[in-house]
Amino acid sequence: MEFWAEMARPGPESIVVAGVEVRRGSRVRLRPGASGGLLGDLLAGRVGVVEGIEEDDEGRLHVAVALEDDPGRDLGLGRVPAHRFFFAPAEVEPLAAAESPRPRRILVAGIGNIFLGDDGFGVAVARRLAERPPRPGVDAVDFGIRGMDLVFALQRGYDAALLVDAVPTGDPPGTLVVLEPGADALEASDGPQGHAMAPVSVLRLARAMGALPPRVLVVGCAPAHVPDAAADDVLVELSAPVAAAVEGALQLIDALVDSLLAEPAGGSDGAPPEALDPPAQAPPPAPHPPE
Repeated sequence: MEFWAEMARPGPESIVVAGVEVRRGSRVRLRPGASGGLLGDLLAGRVGVVEGIEEDDEGRLHVAVALEDDPGRDLGLGRVPAHRFFFAPAEVEPLAAAESPRPRRILVAGIGNIFLGDDGFGVAVARRLAERPPRPGVDAVDFGIRGMDLVFALQRGYDAALLVDAVPTGDPPGTLVVLEPGADALEASDGPQGHAMAPVSVLRLARAMGALPPRVLVVGCAPAHVPDAAADDVLVELSAPVAAAVEGALQLIDALVDSLLAEPAGGSDGAPPEALDPPAQAPPPAPHPPE
């Protein structure tokens, strides 16, 4: 048991290769040694993206890399053969940012249960985003209650993630908030859950399994009513104030994405983006004209 517990422990977040820090998301040129055989010859000189740093039972470090031009690169995180390769630190050559700049990538994740009334707020926002033309570098995804899918998505080298969800802050229904979970909030460990995971639970598990994007923000909306899932209550519509807040959330997310895309490649200094000024409360819905 101790052996497997040790093997499950994440490796270091970064290492220094040729005087350059290498971490998840770093771009490297592959320089396999002579023992790499035919596969090494095929990979020599190719550019890869570091997925993580692993440590074996003898304390040796290995750089897990996926080829940058592999269309199935994201599958490497699932340990799928032919998508994820391991190299000794001496077999990778860090690429300078000026030599090959990497565009920033942001994940906007809608979370919630559409059958629990206002809990479906994040899903409603994600669906509205999906109706727009795709924005370069931004992936808007409706995760619903698929918590584990979101956990794995957070491992895919994004520079930032926005989690959109109903958040019971105690504010009037429809109030939008932007939160940036600190290290203390992520210290506790929740058991794995496949469904109905709150944002902080998702982040805790994602960090335990590997790493998180450098910036993670939660765009929340105070709900008016969320039915009791244990009582099998079903409500498929958002309340009026929460439905009215969807448009404001879209504008807020646009401003946050603009700010995050503008951050330098190395990330920010930890200060919240200037766009963190959501409306104190969403405007009330427009009255219906009399029939």
